[in-house]
Amino acid sequence: MQREQLINHSISIIKGNQHPRGGYIASPLFPPYAYSWLRDGTFIAHAMDRTGETDSSALFHRWVAGVLKNKRSHVDALIHKHNNKVWIDRSEFLGTRYHLDGRDDVSEWGHFQLDGYGAWLWGLTEHVKTTGNKEMLNELRESIEITVDYLMTFWHYPNFDCWEEFPDYVHPATLACVYGGLKALGELEQRPQLLEKASMIKNFILSNCVYEGRFVKSVHCLDEIWKPALIGVDASLLWLAVPFGVCEADDPIMRKTVQMIESELKHEGIQRYVEDRYYGGGEWLLLTAWYGWYQKELGNREEAQRCLEWIISKADHLGRLPEQVPDELREPSAYSEWLGKWGEPALPLLWSHAMFLVLSDSLA
Repeated sequence: MQREQLINHSISIIKGNQHPRGGYIASPLFPPYAYSWLRDGTFIAHAMDRTGETDSSALFHRWVAGVLKNKRSHVDALIHKHNNKVWIDRSEFLGTRYHLDGRDDVSEWGHFQLDGYGAWLWGLTEHVKTTGNKEMLNELRESIEITVDYLMTFWHYPNFDCWEEFPDYVHPATLACVYGGLKALGELEQRPQLLEKASMIKNFILSNCVYEGRFVKSVHCLDEIWKPALIGVDASLLWLAVPFGVCEADDPIMRKTVQMIESELKHEGIQRYVEDRYYGGGEWLLLTAWYGWYQKELGNREEAQRCLEWIISKADHLGRLPEQVPDELREPSAYSEWLGKWGEPALPLLWSHAMFLVLSDSLA
């Protein structure tokens, strides 16, 4: 399949799988993913902004705002508990994904995730900068401020990572999303309080999430001291450079982190992390696109182009991109376990299509 063909297919697949109210289904043919995630959706919307489909992106952002606007009393109650040092059960926090019509998802899932809320503030800000429609910030103000208060209060709480795992730790990739969202909105609206919090989060990452000169997957607090909990790398650490800018792409800490990602997780595509068992731990298309995006920022255009071509080669005859491919598996025996449990890996995955579009646009 040619690049232009896959661009058109990707746009069509994303638009065709957006609910009339605005939520993007994560994967239409994979029942566990029949929801809209704030994190995935934000990057899908960002891809649509980059391809000129700004109406689709705007519809998603309004959908998120509609989901959140009735959460003020809920968030205020959580903040009250926090201020009074009352224990908050993980199940009490806001969800990470919602039904396409905006209803809460009450299924058993790793719901307490902060990355989607930070990413949404960033993505909304990017959308406003792309379209010039600053009035949208006022239109969605209630939901924006609910999200700001939620993140400003709970940014340092242990929560599930972006793969819905490891809920007892704090994850640099998640912190990068929160940092990116608060900083982007703080800069656009010239709000010192948000910029101060973003600076605090950046200092926390640099002070507590670095081990042997590189970032780690997760940290936790032991005896009031923050220490690495999972000292390996995770490919989501690329987010600290692109797009959230905790550090520059050529920062020595980032470079050393990426060198370890390359040595442990890179084949032709990029895997998530060393201990990954999900469908055997294959190569993820969206992470390969992210790695290509990072390489483009470094100026390594040839490697970014190679990543793009590898992703294109994984499209099926209908132009659909999967979540991951089993060309290189970390644990082959686990692949059949997941096949028996849920069937074939998600196809199409809208987030894969979105990151292909982002990488393609960055190379254009």
